[in-house]
Amino acid sequence: MKKQMQYFIVSEDVLPEAMIKTAKAKEALAKGETATINQAVEKVGISRSAFYKYRDGIFPFYQERKEKIITVNLILEHQFGVLSGVINSIASVQGNILTINQSLPLQGMANVTVSLETANMQVDIPGLISMLQNLNSVIKAELIGQSV
Repeated sequence: MKKQMQYFIVSEDVLPEAMIKTAKAKEALAKGETATINQAVEKVGISRSAFYKYRDGIFPFYQERKEKIITVNLILEHQFGVLSGVINSIASVQGNILTINQSLPLQGMANVTVSLETANMQVDIPGLISMLQNLNSVIKAELIGQSV
Protein backbone atom coordinates (compact mmCIF):
# COMPACT_ATOMS: atom_id res chain seq x y z
CA MET A 1 0.00 0.00 0.00
CA LYS A 2 1.29 3.44 -0.95
CA LYS A 3 1.93 6.05 1.70
CA GLN A 4 -0.62 8.87 1.49
CA MET A 5 1.20 12.06 0.49
CA GLN A 6 0.42 15.13 2.55
CA TYR A 7 0.48 18.57 0.92
CA PHE A 8 0.72 22.05 2.39
CA ILE A 9 0.20 25.51 0.97
CA VAL A 10 3.22 27.54 2.00
CA SER A 11 4.03 31.18 1.34
CA GLU A 12 6.90 31.69 -1.12
CA ASP A 13 8.79 33.88 1.34
CA VAL A 14 9.44 30.98 3.74
CA LEU A 15 10.79 28.60 1.09
CA PRO A 16 14.49 28.19 0.39
CA GLU A 17 15.64 29.99 -2.76
CA ALA A 18 16.57 26.70 -4.42
CA MET A 19 12.98 25.44 -4.14
CA ILE A 20 11.53 28.63 -5.63
CA LYS A 21 14.03 28.53 -8.49
CA THR A 22 13.22 24.86 -9.08
CA ALA A 23 9.54 25.76 -9.46
CA LYS A 24 10.49 28.54 -11.90
CA ALA A 25 12.69 26.14 -13.89
CA LYS A 26 9.81 23.63 -14.11
CA GLU A 27 7.52 26.41 -15.28
CA ALA A 28 10.01 27.49 -17.97
CA LEU A 29 10.16 23.91 -19.21
CA ALA A 30 6.36 23.49 -19.16
CA LYS A 31 5.80 26.75 -21.05
CA GLY A 32 8.43 25.87 -23.65
CA GLU A 33 10.59 28.85 -22.71
CA THR A 34 13.50 26.43 -22.38
CA ALA A 35 13.99 23.15 -24.20
CA THR A 36 16.21 21.32 -21.73
CA ILE A 37 16.76 21.06 -17.99
CA ASN A 38 20.25 22.53 -18.52
CA GLN A 39 18.76 25.62 -20.14
CA ALA A 40 16.08 25.95 -17.45
CA VAL A 41 18.47 25.74 -14.49
CA GLU A 42 20.86 28.14 -16.18
CA LYS A 43 18.03 30.61 -16.80
CA VAL A 44 16.92 30.66 -13.14
CA GLY A 45 20.41 30.32 -11.65
CA ILE A 46 20.47 26.98 -9.81
CA SER A 47 22.49 23.81 -10.13
CA ARG A 48 21.14 20.68 -11.80
CA SER A 49 21.59 18.81 -8.53
CA ALA A 50 19.35 21.32 -6.70
CA PHE A 51 16.76 21.00 -9.47
CA TYR A 52 16.75 17.20 -9.26
CA LYS A 53 16.61 17.32 -5.45
CA TYR A 54 13.43 19.42 -5.37
CA ARG A 55 11.67 18.81 -8.71
CA ASP A 56 9.35 16.06 -7.43
CA GLY A 57 8.48 17.95 -4.27
CA ILE A 58 7.45 21.44 -5.36
CA PHE A 59 4.42 22.33 -7.42
CA PRO A 60 2.79 25.67 -8.21
CA PHE A 61 -0.53 26.46 -6.56
CA TYR A 62 -3.28 26.66 -9.16
CA GLN A 63 -6.42 28.58 -8.49
CA GLU A 64 -9.38 26.73 -9.90
CA ARG A 65 -11.12 28.26 -12.91
CA LYS A 66 -13.92 26.72 -14.90
CA GLU A 67 -13.33 25.40 -18.42
CA LYS A 68 -9.64 24.82 -17.88
CA ILE A 69 -7.76 22.20 -19.87
CA ILE A 70 -4.96 20.44 -18.05
CA THR A 71 -2.33 17.94 -19.14
CA VAL A 72 -1.22 15.21 -16.76
CA ASN A 73 1.80 12.97 -17.24
CA LEU A 74 1.65 9.48 -15.74
CA ILE A 75 4.17 6.69 -15.45
CA LEU A 76 2.34 3.39 -15.22
CA GLU A 77 3.45 -0.15 -14.54
CA HIS A 78 2.91 -2.29 -17.61
CA GLN A 79 0.04 -4.41 -16.31
CA PHE A 80 -3.36 -5.36 -17.69
CA GLY A 81 -6.09 -2.79 -17.02
CA VAL A 82 -3.95 0.00 -15.49
CA LEU A 83 -4.78 2.60 -18.15
CA SER A 84 -8.44 1.59 -17.99
CA GLY A 85 -8.37 2.24 -14.24
CA VAL A 86 -6.88 5.72 -14.81
CA ILE A 87 -9.56 6.55 -17.39
CA ASN A 88 -12.36 5.27 -15.12
CA SER A 89 -11.01 7.29 -12.18
CA ILE A 90 -10.95 10.49 -14.22
CA ALA A 91 -14.48 9.79 -15.45
CA SER A 92 -15.69 9.09 -11.91
CA VAL A 93 -14.94 12.71 -10.92
CA GLN A 94 -16.44 14.10 -14.15
CA GLY A 95 -13.13 14.90 -15.84
CA ASN A 96 -13.65 15.10 -19.61
CA ILE A 97 -10.73 13.37 -21.36
CA LEU A 98 -9.75 15.07 -24.61
CA THR A 99 -6.60 13.19 -25.62
CA ILE A 100 -4.54 10.22 -24.44
CA ASN A 101 -1.04 9.47 -25.67
CA GLN A 102 0.74 6.32 -24.44
CA SER A 103 4.29 5.30 -25.22
CA LEU A 104 5.32 1.72 -25.78
CA PRO A 105 6.14 0.02 -22.48
CA LEU A 106 9.87 -0.13 -21.76
CA GLN A 107 11.38 -1.89 -18.77
CA GLY A 108 7.91 -2.64 -17.43
CA MET A 109 6.71 0.98 -17.50
CA ALA A 110 4.69 3.13 -19.89
CA ASN A 111 4.53 6.91 -20.11
CA VAL A 112 0.99 8.26 -20.60
CA THR A 113 -0.06 11.85 -21.23
CA VAL A 114 -3.72 12.74 -20.70
CA SER A 115 -5.34 16.09 -21.52
CA LEU A 116 -8.70 16.80 -19.95
CA GLU A 117 -11.28 19.48 -19.32
CA THR A 118 -11.90 20.38 -15.69
CA ALA A 119 -15.09 22.46 -16.07
CA ASN A 120 -17.37 19.89 -14.42
CA MET A 121 -14.80 18.08 -12.31
CA GLN A 122 -15.91 17.23 -8.78
CA VAL A 123 -12.39 17.56 -7.31
CA ASP A 124 -9.76 20.25 -7.62
CA ILE A 125 -6.59 19.68 -9.65
CA PRO A 126 -4.36 18.74 -6.69
CA GLY A 127 -7.08 16.32 -5.56
CA LEU A 128 -7.15 14.71 -9.02
CA ILE A 129 -3.36 14.35 -9.08
CA SER A 130 -3.40 12.82 -5.60
CA MET A 131 -6.21 10.44 -6.57
CA LEU A 132 -4.31 9.28 -9.66
CA GLN A 133 -1.04 8.92 -7.73
CA ASN A 134 -2.76 6.60 -5.26
CA LEU A 135 -4.09 4.18 -7.89
CA ASN A 136 -2.49 0.75 -7.97
CA SER A 137 0.30 0.49 -10.54
CA VAL A 138 0.60 4.28 -10.99
CA ILE A 139 4.24 5.05 -10.35
CA LYS A 140 3.96 8.81 -10.83
CA ALA A 141 1.28 11.39 -11.65
CA GLU A 142 2.25 14.99 -12.38
CA LEU A 143 0.51 18.07 -13.74
CA ILE A 144 2.60 19.30 -16.67
CA GLY A 145 0.44 22.00 -18.20
CA GLN A 146 -2.82 23.92 -18.14
CA SER A 147 -4.69 26.53 -20.13
CA VAL A 148 -5.23 29.92 -18.57
